[in-house]
Amino acid sequence: MSIKDDITADLKDAMRARDQVRLDALRSVISAFNYKRIEASKDLSDADQAEVVRKLVKQRTDSIEQFSKAGRTELADKETREREILQTYLKDLPAQKSPDEIRELVRATMASLPPEGRNQGGLMRTILPQLKGLADGNVVRQIVTEELRSA
Repeated sequence: MSIKDDITADLKDAMRARDQVRLDALRSVISAFNYKRIEASKDLSDADQAEVVRKLVKQRTDSIEQFSKAGRTELADKETREREILQTYLKDLPAQKSPDEIRELVRATMASLPPEGRNQGGLMRTILPQLKGLADGNVVRQIVTEELRSA
């Protein structure tokens, strides 16, 4: 079964259980799938569906941080619960790379590039396709910046 099929089945269960937070989270995923399908003008592959869910998890993480800074704990708690629900659909996918693994890849890529190509833009263009779906772009950018400063 695809991620969308799992989510659709769980959406029905959430409706029966009257679990509003779960229902909201799953409806947002279905909506994002539909938006992405229309944008791409084709049906979504499993990889595309996983990417949509990852994006929504990242959005929840960013929202939690902002709500916590603003002292809105009730909204941060809701976003945390939604993020946990969404993360359950990513468990069967490859694990995210650790910062050490990313740093190793950045160093290897820096060594393979000519000196004039060793800038943040050049490194990011080379590294991000290799880490698609395996690392958060902000973490990669931070590590690239750190490695360029230390080089």
